[in-house]
Amino acid sequence: MKINTVIFDIGGVMVGLGRMRFFQQFGYPQEICERVMNSTVKSPYWKELDRGVLTDEEIIDLFVKDAPELEKEIRHCMENVHGIVYRLDTSIPWIQSLKAAGKKVLYLSNYSMKVARDNEDAMDFLSYMDGGLLSCDYNVIKPDPAFYQILIDKYDLVPSECVFLDDLEANLAGARELGIHTIRVKDHEQAAAELEKLLEDS
Repeated sequence: MKINTVIFDIGGVMVGLGRMRFFQQFGYPQEICERVMNSTVKSPYWKELDRGVLTDEEIIDLFVKDAPELEKEIRHCMENVHGIVYRLDTSIPWIQSLKAAGKKVLYLSNYSMKVARDNEDAMDFLSYMDGGLLSCDYNVIKPDPAFYQILIDKYDLVPSECVFLDDLEANLAGARELGIHTIRVKDHEQAAAELEKLLEDS
């Protein structure tokens, strides 16, 4: 079947991930930056921030509970996370070219309301898309099959007519289980080339 819908992850695909650079901007020693990053974005609780069941304050308290010696730094860094992701100049033209070719363009991303709210400048591509889902709005995260199914049902998609682009293999495996084509994103040039070939061959 011909692919008519392109589904994008956001972090690492449509926006860049500037995590270490974000923590370094506060002027802490490199060792502290690494420890704060490990205690926040690399913590299992970060997924719960994406899930959107707990409040931002409750998640930050959990970060602090696991690393009480870094409480000051964690609370300082997490007050506003602008810059933890950054805008990619390639995203809007990519969307526009796909829509010009007649494709529906959607997003499906594990994303917290805090990161979205604090980084609106990096998310300007969303208005060019045809819709999509953020995990925080549905209290479910990839690779849970239920998240993909919500997207399928909401937009009346045929999985075999869709392709999903994500930078994490686990999330692609979840999509493939439902019959969606997938592309692992390593960088923009590679992903755009693979997508172009797949669309040409479908």
